[in-house]
Amino acid sequence: MQHNEIKKTILLAGATGYLGNYITKELISRNIDTKIIVRKPGKIIDMASKLAEIIQAEVTRPETLRGHFHGVDTVISTVGITRQKDGLTYMDVDFGANINLLEEAKKAGVKKFIYVSVINGQLHKDLKLVEAKEAFVDQLTTSGLEYAIIRPNGFFSDMLAFLKMAEKGRVYIFGKGKKKFNPIHGADLAQVCVDVIDSKKKEIAVGGPDILTHYEVAEMALLASGKPINIIHLPHWVRKSILWIMRTFTSSKSYGPIEFFLTFMAEDNIAPRYGNHRLSHFFQHEIDTIKKRTNA
Repeated sequence: MQHNEIKKTILLAGATGYLGNYITKELISRNIDTKIIVRKPGKIIDMASKLAEIIQAEVTRPETLRGHFHGVDTVISTVGITRQKDGLTYMDVDFGANINLLEEAKKAGVKKFIYVSVINGQLHKDLKLVEAKEAFVDQLTTSGLEYAIIRPNGFFSDMLAFLKMAEKGRVYIFGKGKKKFNPIHGADLAQVCVDVIDSKKKEIAVGGPDILTHYEVAEMALLASGKPINIIHLPHWVRKSILWIMRTFTSSKSYGPIEFFLTFMAEDNIAPRYGNHRLSHFFQHEIDTIKKRTNA
């Protein structure tokens, strides 16, 4: 089937995030009628087109969603807390907001719901960030709707943590840095999310084309930054100590992303390979962008 033969209306929630932004572009590039739910329409105005209807609503407030799912075939949600600081918890957003979307979808007769969780989420329900996502997955899989759970293996945007360290001249990794993973670019992941609209697959683990060790990513970040290779190996007891301190003395909102990152840094996370964007090119593009801004 050719992309432009799809005659469906897709509703996307989470369009202003890293991945949602790319999914919006992918849907529009395939001429798919799209409804986009955003809190602040001004953030996405550059994507407006005759194919995209922008709806101002708050996914945490179900009354604002009513009536907007009429005629929708499939919902795609990338909704989740990243760096919001509005007092909401993971259960409020990653679970509660997605439940609001699911309930409205069921009322409107939506056929399918596509949700983006994390790789191996089923194995990490003890982590605050994952607990809420997987609680929603449990609800979705028993909802009666067709569904697909996308499980990405880290975004390229997450790898900017390595680049930020590299720009300061040194990168810290845990242990020998031999754990492997294959993070994916948002554009490649967006293609997978849109392809699954017409797929029967229910769970899809997704990674990028290059399987890399943490040491190799650190080296790549330093090379892109034009710095000497200066990689500091921290023992795993330091990682565990940071986890304990964060869990004991800060709120789950503060420690959630760090808990997630530090836990996944201690294990291999290799997913089936998709796409053609290379992390080395992404790093170089980021460095070039920073240079242009500095020289502007």
